[in-house]
Amino acid sequence: MSLKLKLLAVVLAAHIAAAQEVHIGVLGLFHPHQLILKTVPVQALVIEARDQGRQKTYVLERSSGVDAAQITLSGDQLILQVGDQVVRTSDVRVVSRGTAAAEFILAVPGKISRHYRGVLDVKAGSGVLVPVIAMDLETAVASAVQAESDPDTPLEALKAQAVATRSYFVAGRRQHHDFDFCDTTHCQFLREPPPPDSDFARATLATRSLVLAYRDQAVAAMFARSCGGRTRTPQEVGLSNNNDSYPYFPVACDYCLHNPWRWSRRVSPSEAADLEKGGESFRLAVDRQRGWDAVPSNNFTLRKDGDDVILEGAGQGHGIGLCQRGSKAMAQAGASFRQILDHYYPNTTLIPAISAADRSGASTRWANSRAALP
Repeated sequence: MSLKLKLLAVVLAAHIAAAQEVHIGVLGLFHPHQLILKTVPVQALVIEARDQGRQKTYVLERSSGVDAAQITLSGDQLILQVGDQVVRTSDVRVVSRGTAAAEFILAVPGKISRHYRGVLDVKAGSGVLVPVIAMDLETAVASAVQAESDPDTPLEALKAQAVATRSYFVAGRRQHHDFDFCDTTHCQFLREPPPPDSDFARATLATRSLVLAYRDQAVAAMFARSCGGRTRTPQEVGLSNNNDSYPYFPVACDYCLHNPWRWSRRVSPSEAADLEKGGESFRLAVDRQRGWDAVPSNNFTLRKDGDDVILEGAGQGHGIGLCQRGSKAMAQAGASFRQILDHYYPNTTLIPAISAADRSGASTRWANSRAALP
């Protein structure tokens, strides 16, 4: 193989790797000022940090007796402590011995501890620590499918969820300034990777690389817990939708229509006045004040009750795209994941994720790279 072809192969491999990786900000909900990094059995972690412009490397390994490190925010810098060694640095990177993805436990002391797989970068930002994991796309999909799905969800419904999740990861990047996605409902729930023998992992593997596309462009697929009987478009709930993106044709959901998940809430007249204007932003504003389930959906009626207002509604979430409750019922009735996706995302097709990345810009970068080679 000529040098030019070898260089082309290296560039193409880099583009494919980039398309198959997502950067996810984790634990941001806890506004961490301190993080504890721990190893898992039979996994060594390599920590890289810069001290006064010099690269320093530390190894965490259970057999060595040093299997944990502490990262603390200090002004706009980080203090890294590994055993009895302490270094002040601008950023920390954690990889495996082969400088690849590693398995590790990351904890916010006294609040939460989670198991992850990927390359971890930690920096300071807006007065908190910002941990970001560069994660293989399929690992991210399996982790989100497990976090977003009920344990008893049938396999075909999990496959449909995996495709929707992957589509969002591929087409909806740069939701945040410092990373592609967060691990909350603002983007998609994400927890630890599921066991390889779980249905969550099986569903991800069975649909590997498949994403939804509309007019040859990947769709940043949205989904909701329960639609209340009919799915909605972004415009119906006051969300912007680029003219070139998927229009989310509303469809009937038989299961939710005949078995609605009903709810009732009491709100103040001022909150009711805002909610009556309609739109997801008003609903989320109330949820931020009262709690995530304060107003479960935009599908409700209002009635006066003394000094308050009673909301009576059906469904959970914005109601756009895949209805998880309806998808589960369709799978239980014998529908395949393709039939589920065809129902909730009409006029879409399934394409490989790498093709979607190419069509969204990777092909242009590849062409530019070719032109730059000798």
